[in-house]
This record gives sequence, C-alpha cells and structure tokens, in this order.
Amino acid sequence: MAQYMTLVDAKTLPFWRRPVALLFLMALAMPIAFNTWSALLNNFVIEVADFDGSDIGLLHTVREIPGFLAVGVIAIIVFVREQVLGLVSLILLGVATAVTAWFPSMGGILTITMLSSIGFHYYETVNQSLQLQWLKIEDAPRMLGWLMAAGSLATLIAYLAIMGLWETLNLTYNIVYLIGGGITVLIAIVAMLAYPQFEAPTVQIKKMVLRRRYWLYYALQFMSGARRQIFVVFAGFMMVERFGFEVHEITTLYLINLIANMIFAPLMGRAVGYFGERKALGFEYVGLILVFLSYGGVYYLGWGVVVAATLYVLDHMFFALALALKTYFQKIADPADIAPTAAVAFTINHIAAVFLPVGLGLLWLISPALVFVLAAAMAAISLMLAMLLPRHPEPGHETIFSRPLAQAAE
Repeated sequence: MAQYMTLVDAKTLPFWRRPVALLFLMALAMPIAFNTWSALLNNFVIEVADFDGSDIGLLHTVREIPGFLAVGVIAIIVFVREQVLGLVSLILLGVATAVTAWFPSMGGILTITMLSSIGFHYYETVNQSLQLQWLKIEDAPRMLGWLMAAGSLATLIAYLAIMGLWETLNLTYNIVYLIGGGITVLIAIVAMLAYPQFEAPTVQIKKMVLRRRYWLYYALQFMSGARRQIFVVFAGFMMVERFGFEVHEITTLYLINLIANMIFAPLMGRAVGYFGERKALGFEYVGLILVFLSYGGVYYLGWGVVVAATLYVLDHMFFALALALKTYFQKIADPADIAPTAAVAFTINHIAAVFLPVGLGLLWLISPALVFVLAAAMAAISLMLAMLLPRHPEPGHETIFSRPLAQAAE
C-alpha cells in the first residue's frame, strides 16, 4: 500500500481496486469474525464457563469499554492513516476471534473479548469515517444499504456452514472460531496488499471535535448505544436461557436475520434517500417500542418460542434503519469533522454500554421483562429526539429549531 491516490484518480483503476470496492471487501471481512463469535457466544459461555445473566452482563460491559475509548482513534490517526488503522484493527479482531476457545475461564474470556473488541470498535470507527468521506451524499443511503447487505451475505455463508456442519461433523468451538477469525485476517491482509492508500478530498481534523450544532446527533447516538445493548446482550441470551436454543438453532435464527437483511437493507437505504432521515428514524423507533414491549409479553404473558423468534427478527430489521443516523450527520457535517466526530460519536454511543449491561444483568435476575420495558422507554425517548430532525438537514439547519442557510441570509 505504498501508492497514494486521490478519489478522482482512483476512477482510472479497475473497479475491483476502487475505494467503494475496498469498502465492500471490508464489509465482507468484519462480520465473518464478529458474527461467528456472536453466534457461538451464548452457548459457549453457558456450557464452558457456566455464565448466568449477571456474568453475561459483565462480559458485554468489558466488550464495550474499547467502544467508550474509541475517541483514542483521533490520537492514532495523527501517526497512522485511517485506511491502515482500519485494516490493522480487522486483523486484531480476526486473531482474537480465532483463539477465543483457547481461554475457557471467566478471566480468559474477558481478556480475549477485550482484545477482539478493540479491533472491532476501532475498525467500526474508522470504517464509518471512510464511508462518509468516500461516498457522495446523494449516493450514501443507497450504498450504505448495499454495504449492509454485503456484510449479511458474508455472514450468511458462515452461518450456513455452522448450521449445516456443527452436528454433522461434530465441530468444536475451537475449530469454528479458528476458521471464522482466520478468514477475516486473510481478507484484511489481501486488502492491505491489493489497494493503494486513497486520499479523501478534505483533510481531516486530527483532534477532538465537539460542536454545539451537532448536539442532536450526539443525543441520538447516546440513546442508540443504550438501546442497542439490550438487544445485543439480552435478546439472544433469552433465546438460549428461556427456550433452550442450541448452537444450530440460534444460528438458524441468525440465518433468517441475514436473509431478511440482504433483502431489505438495500430497500431501507433507498427509503432513507426517498423519505428522509426523520421519517426513517421515526419508523424505526416506533417499531422498536412495539418489539421491546412484546418481549416483555414473552415473560409476563408466557408467549411461546415462535413469537419470541419473530420479535427477534423484527428487532434486527428495525436496527438496519440506523444507517439514517449516518446520512443525517453526513448532511450536516463540516467535511473536515467526519473522522474526529466518528470517534467522538462512538465514545458517546458507548457511554451507557459501559455500565448498562452489568446493571441490567442484575435486573435480569429479578425480572427479565423489566429489562425490555426499560428498552421500550429508551426507544420512546429516541422517537421524541428524532422528531426534532428537519426534513432536509444541512449545515446551519441541523434541527427544526434552526433555519436553513438560505432563510437565515434573508
């Protein structure tokens, strides 16, 4: 990757070597390791380390600490290019995933989870920044939808292998983790060797940026992070703990999610472009309120496994609309703010993630349904914040309380 190339000059390259192609390759690489880890996690920690709800909450708190410290990316990109940092982070994620089963104790699982999480969160921070720098505003919603679909396709292949071969070949956690993590490492190394370093049109600010006019974006990021923890930590855990899902069964549920994502993510990207971020986020949050309240019904009213599994799929689909939050920021941002604000936003997104899983893990021991009721309340707050987005956001018109630049100049 010694060659440097502007985005304009990159148009002369073969399509497979252009910036968008690299974004797709990274979108394929990351989910293979991360979702292999996720698919096996609940069964692995329950069977190997005898985790309960409190333990799984602690694990996810540890996992989210690097996300809270994602602002550290700003210091690193002073010395390392974002593209390089993103690929190195992918390698760390892949290696840590590959050796997960080598550390079956509580301390070992927490340590290796911390390392894989550093790779995951630093990659995601840089990846979001590169997406918003490399994609045109008018193309971003559609392309972000296709990038999500590409990640789902890569994960689909991994899950099909787990589902079809887990019992047939009597696979072990060690074998699956080694293969999943190893593929991600291989793809990242290929990307390092095959692509030049692309120069974005605007030089990024390499210090922390906090701007008052981004306050609504920060608030939505905070609520998104708090709300997401309940789905990531407890929705899948519920399927294993309450309904006794085994590895191949929980993988089947993930498989359904992936197929739905492959079909609907591009459509959601187009919907965001057509209807705008305000309506898209509003639809997402209304849907999540209903889903989380229905999760509570699984416990209070004794609804069965089919209802719970259906809610899980709907939950996952609604979260796909979160791409609207990225395009909202792209529209209101100073182009030089994208990299530092991506790091700040990830830290804000993970503030609640550091303490919420442990606290909710203890609440889970008292009443799992209350955890989901709390999530519904968080989604309701997000809905109220989303209603403050203007129909056509732009610099100077970030919320309904600010006026478009054209009107302000009159």
